[in-house]
Amino acid sequence: MTTPRPALLVLADGSVFEGEAIGADVPVASGEVVFHTGLSGYQEVMTDPSYAGQIITFTTPHIGNYGVTRHDNESSRVFARGVIIREMARRRSNWRSDEPLEVFLRARNVGGITGVDTRRLTRLLRDTGSMLGAFGTADEGTLRAALAKEKGTAERNLVAHVTTLSPYEVKNTVKDGREPLHVVAYDFGIKRTILSCLSEIADVQVVPARTTAAEVLARKPDGVFLSNGPGDPEMVHGVPEQIREIMDANVPLFGICLGHQLLGLALGGSTYKLSYGHHGANHPVRDLDTGRVEITSQNHNFCIDPESLGDKVKVTHVNLNDHTNEGMSVRGARAFSVQYHPEAGPGPHDSRYLFDRFAELMRGARS
Repeated sequence: MTTPRPALLVLADGSVFEGEAIGADVPVASGEVVFHTGLSGYQEVMTDPSYAGQIITFTTPHIGNYGVTRHDNESSRVFARGVIIREMARRRSNWRSDEPLEVFLRARNVGGITGVDTRRLTRLLRDTGSMLGAFGTADEGTLRAALAKEKGTAERNLVAHVTTLSPYEVKNTVKDGREPLHVVAYDFGIKRTILSCLSEIADVQVVPARTTAAEVLARKPDGVFLSNGPGDPEMVHGVPEQIREIMDANVPLFGICLGHQLLGLALGGSTYKLSYGHHGANHPVRDLDTGRVEITSQNHNFCIDPESLGDKVKVTHVNLNDHTNEGMSVRGARAFSVQYHPEAGPGPHDSRYLFDRFAELMRGARS
């Protein structure tokens, strides 16, 4: 049995939480502390590039009970700064499990803290908003010094840290007798489940975030996909201009999460930071066209101000918790987007129809 390693979590408001270190031996780690409300999918959450720069608090108290498997990684590494949990499962039980969560974290040099009262912490974050924090096995003074230097996720281009360095291709996996569609996907922090969903409708070419519209259009795509990603959309300089050029070329376009926000910026809109963001797999969203309510998977800290877009868009989806913009279609263009994750890895599959809608839009444009 391993010897417990005492650890501390300190927050910007002065709060201190005691616990024990888990995962890699990390004396100090700092970032923006957020909470995730999903009941499962902790591995997919940890490997989601959209969590770059953040420390994830899991509201579900028992984490690690079904272990981890290499098949559920959403990216090649863990971009989050660390994890905070109530209790680490002492035993994993699932036929798909390759290794315990503790081993997974150590192998990826990711630290965390367990034994924390995550209910108290979540209530604090819910009432005051996401805040900067630092955790580790170092003393409180060292952690506070690291916290004082932490810049958080606002006013930083975190996409540059997660995007692919070179283009690559994912082949169409579902053959229906028709010529495959061809999608160019911008990688702002794209997840593997998204690529899996896209590959069911098209051959996919994934390109770095810095790719120009001219380079994208030279690939002669049937459609362009704008992926999820981390951080402040207004810091992803140059990309809204490229999106605007693609829209001007009348190429079908579909954006999710950060891609939704960047589409809004391309239209001349503005974004703002939510108090504590939307992180979880149980967010209710209403489709304003049908009245249907979808339970959605979400992970974002910023949101489009719909008032800043005027009549350039039609708002299609609204969050039923806080009434924020969750979807829009661009008037006079073949472009639409949603703030949430229709691929839902993890989460419910209520919204996967949006990939079919993208396919229909591309086939209509092709014909």
